[in-house]
Amino acid sequence: MINIENLSFHLPQGYLFKEVSLQINAGDKIGLVGKNGAGKSTLLRLLAGREQPTDGRIHKIKDSTIGYLTQDIVIDTNQSVFDYLDFSNVELNRIRTQIDDINHQLTTRTDYETDSFLQLLDDLNFANEQFNLFEGYQWEEKINSTLLGLGFQESVFTKPLNQFSGGWKMRAELARILINNPSVLLLDEPTNHLDIISIGWLETYLKRFEGALITISHDRYFLDNVTKKTLEITKGKILNFPYPYSIYKERRAEEIEVLINAQKQQEKEIKRTEELIDKFRAKASKASFAQSLMKKLDKTELIEVETDEVSSMRINFPLSVQPGKAVLDMEHLGKSYGDLNLFKEINLSVGRGEKIALLGPNGVGKSTLLKRIMKSEDGEGTVTYGHNVEVTYFAQDQADKLNPKLTVYETVDLVAKGEIRKQLRSILGAFLFSGEDVDKQVGVLSGGERTRLALCQLLLSPSNVLILDEPTNHLDIQSKSVLKQALIQYEGTFIIVSHDREFLEGLTNRIWDIENKGLKIHHYTVQEYLSKKSEAFEQAQQLGKSNKNKAKDAAKEAAAEKERVKEAAKPVLSYEEEKEQKKEVSRLKNAVRKAEQRIEKLESEIKQMNKIVADLDYSDEEKAAKTLKEYDALKTELDEVMQAWEADTEALEIA
Repeated sequence: MINIENLSFHLPQGYLFKEVSLQINAGDKIGLVGKNGAGKSTLLRLLAGREQPTDGRIHKIKDSTIGYLTQDIVIDTNQSVFDYLDFSNVELNRIRTQIDDINHQLTTRTDYETDSFLQLLDDLNFANEQFNLFEGYQWEEKINSTLLGLGFQESVFTKPLNQFSGGWKMRAELARILINNPSVLLLDEPTNHLDIISIGWLETYLKRFEGALITISHDRYFLDNVTKKTLEITKGKILNFPYPYSIYKERRAEEIEVLINAQKQQEKEIKRTEELIDKFRAKASKASFAQSLMKKLDKTELIEVETDEVSSMRINFPLSVQPGKAVLDMEHLGKSYGDLNLFKEINLSVGRGEKIALLGPNGVGKSTLLKRIMKSEDGEGTVTYGHNVEVTYFAQDQADKLNPKLTVYETVDLVAKGEIRKQLRSILGAFLFSGEDVDKQVGVLSGGERTRLALCQLLLSPSNVLILDEPTNHLDIQSKSVLKQALIQYEGTFIIVSHDREFLEGLTNRIWDIENKGLKIHHYTVQEYLSKKSEAFEQAQQLGKSNKNKAKDAAKEAAAEKERVKEAAKPVLSYEEEKEQKKEVSRLKNAVRKAEQRIEKLESEIKQMNKIVADLDYSDEEKAAKTLKEYDALKTELDEVMQAWEADTEALEIA
C-alpha cells in the first residue's frame, strides 16, 4: 500500500532519520513511538504528502486515499457539524448533484419519446447505482453513529462548527476522516480531547477498520488494544517491531541491555586500541602497525544506545499534616449556567485516604464539580472541609498558567518555602531539568516539559488532599508511569479526572460518575466501569436504530397500502392510454412545479407591496389608485395560481 524507499529528512540541526526503507500493507495496525522531537509527526506529514523528503521516495498504490488527523487542526466554517460531514465526500456530492440535475430535467422537459429523454432515465438508474455503491443511502446513519460515538449530542448536530472549542473541532475532523473510510489512516494523538467513553468507541472502530493504520499516542492501553506492530524512531533510524506497545517495550528493554553490554565491551576495545596506537606510533618498526590500527578505529561503527531518562525520574507528594477522618462534605451541591443544569443535589462525604476517579463524557461537568469543591466556582449548596485539611489543586490548564517569561528555576522558587528551597536543583533534576535546563524560559518548553514543571510546583506545595484535573495531558507514557507511582505512594486523599485508562487502573479505590445530573458512586475497576458503559451505549444505539426502523417500516407500509388501494382502483389501460397517462403525469408535475415557483415570487412581491401600501400617500389620488390596483392584481393572481396548483396537485394524486 505504501512503500518507503531510502527516506531521509534533514533539519538544520541534523537528520531526523536517514535512508529508511519500510513497507506498509493493507490491514497493518502500527503504533509510532519515540522521544519528543524524534520525528514522529514529521513522518506522518511526509506520508500524508504535507512535507517533502530531503532524499528518497514514498510510493503509494494508485487510487489509495489517506485520512490524516493532525494535532494543529484549523477549522473555520459556518457549516453545522452534520453538514461538515455530510458534504465531505467529493464523489458522493458529484453523484447527488447529478441525480438532482436529472430529476429537474425529467420534470421540466416534455419531449418524452425522444432518445435524449430516454437516455436521462438510463443515466438516473446508473447514478442511483453509483450512489448506492458509495453507501449514499447509509450515509446519514454513518454520520449519526460516528458523531454519537465520538461524544456529540444529537442536539448539537445543527450547531455551526466555528462555535465549538478546539477539542470538539478535533472530534468533528476525526469523524469526517472516519466516515470517508480512507485506505490509510494517519492519526496523530487521536485520543487527545476524547473522553474515556469515546476512546473505547474509537478503539472498537479501529479494530474493525480494514485499511492500514499508523498512529501516534501517549495512551498505552489504546496502543495495546489497537496496534499489532510498533515503529520506533531513534538515533536517526526507524526500528520495526512486530508487537503491540507493551510487548515491544519488553523486547526493546532486552535489546537495550544487550546493546549496553556491547557498548561497554566496545569502549574497552577502543581504549585498548588507542593505548596500542600511542605505544607504537613513535617506533619506526611499528609505525605501519599503528597506522593500520588507526584505520581500523576510524572504520569502527560506534554502538549508540538511547536510554530512557524518564525512568530514572523519582517524585513523591509529601503529606503536610494528618487530617481528620472526614476530609470534605458536600451538601445539596449543584451548578447551572442559565437553563443548562450540569448537576444538582449532590450530598456526599469524602473520608481520609480515599482515592477517587471522577469519570464521564466531556461536557457533563467534571471540571466544574472540581471547581465547586475548590470553592472557586459559585453554585447551589455548600462544601465544608474537615479538620486540618489542606487542598492543592492542579487545573486542566495548569501548565498554560505558568509565566512564560520566568526561567524554570524562578518558576519553582516562587512557590517553594522554608528549607526545601535549598534542594530546588535536586528536585528539578528529579523532573528531568538539569544543568542549563533550569535557566530556560518557560516559553520555550514543550507541552510535556511545562506539565512536568507544573507538577514540580505541585510537589512543592505540601497538602493532604489533591484535586487533579487531567494531570497527564502532554505527558509521555514514561512520565505518566512515574506520576502514577507517586500517587500510589501518596498518603493523602485525591480526586482525579483523567481519560487515561492505564493510568487510572489500579490507582483508585472508587469511581464517581456524573450521570443524569447526579453523582453515582461505583466500586468497579476502571475496566469494569468502561465495559458497562460501553454495553449501555451499544444498547441505546440499537434501541434508537430499532425505533427509527419501526417508524420507517410503518411509514412505508402506510404508503404501500395507499398505493395498493390506488392501483386497485385504476382501470386496465391499453398501451396508447398508458402512454397518454404518462404524458399527463409529466405535464401535471411540470405545472405544479411552475405554480410553486410563481406562488413564491408572488408572495415575495406582495410582501414588498404591503410595506408600500402601509406608507401610501393618499393625497396623490392618481398614484394611490394605481398602486392599489397593482396590489389587488397581485393578490388576485395569487388566488388564481393557488387554485390551479391545488387542482393540479389533486389530479396528480389521482393519476
